[in-house]
Amino acid sequence: MVISNEAHARQFIEAIPHAKELGIWFETIGEGTVEMHMDYDERFIGDPKTKVIHGGAVFALLDTCCGAAVISHPEQRGLTATIDLRVDYMRPATPWQTIRAKATCYNMTRSVAFVRALALDNDDDRPVAAATGAFVAGN
Repeated sequence: MVISNEAHARQFIEAIPHAKELGIWFETIGEGTVEMHMDYDERFIGDPKTKVIHGGAVFALLDTCCGAAVISHPEQRGLTATIDLRVDYMRPATPWQTIRAKATCYNMTRSVAFVRALALDNDDDRPVAAATGAFVAGN
């Protein structure tokens, strides 16, 4: 039985303890594209005064989503790991809103996969953060 890259991506996320703890879940998986969500959780507040989720939780969501996008790419064989991930925080996520991450694996070489991602709350016109990264590719 051959397991699809989509199934591999789902298994990959289910095996990551911090993804479970953060409550990260899949919305959609395509060929090299993934959308994941993280519901608002007061345990991850970074600033008690404003109730804004900590940037580390947003980073983890983006990193996990990017890795899943690599694994779901049709040319990827096997697992992946983050080589480099740059995250630009553009604004705080709105308290009590779900944070969504959308990632696309847009280029694969023999050894490196390149990914772009956005973190969004309910305002699609103003991203919370943008990420670009390089991940281990195995094709």
